Amino acid sequence: QVQLVESGGGLVQAGGSLRLSCAASGSIFSIYRMGWYRQAPGKQRDVIATITSGGSTTYADSVKGRFTISRDNAKNTVYLQMNSLKPEDTAVYYCNYVGHSWGQGTQVTVSS
Repeated sequence: QVQLVESGGGLVQAGGSLRLSCAASGSIFSIYRMGWYRQAPGKQRDVIATITSGGSTTYADSVKGRFTISRDNAKNTVYLQMNSLKPEDTAVYYCNYVGHSWGQGTQVTVSS
């Protein structure tokens, strides 16, 4: 099974930007849809962005217009560019696809 490792999180001020990366240990070319999820303290894990192998994307309303998901099949990596960050974006961010176990995620903290 392909292993996924998220990175790029950190502490940023409101209005700032971060780019998260999800590096896969093997090819993601055949994985139809990959997604970014996040889980804030005391809340459920929610999907915030998805991308298909053909490049079609979907976004949660809460991040639409601020976040951009992309994938580089040659590098086996999925990215999440996050702009105009808000304190409510503070969460652990995960990448995943259907049927795959969850990784450690990467912490994003946005200060006001």
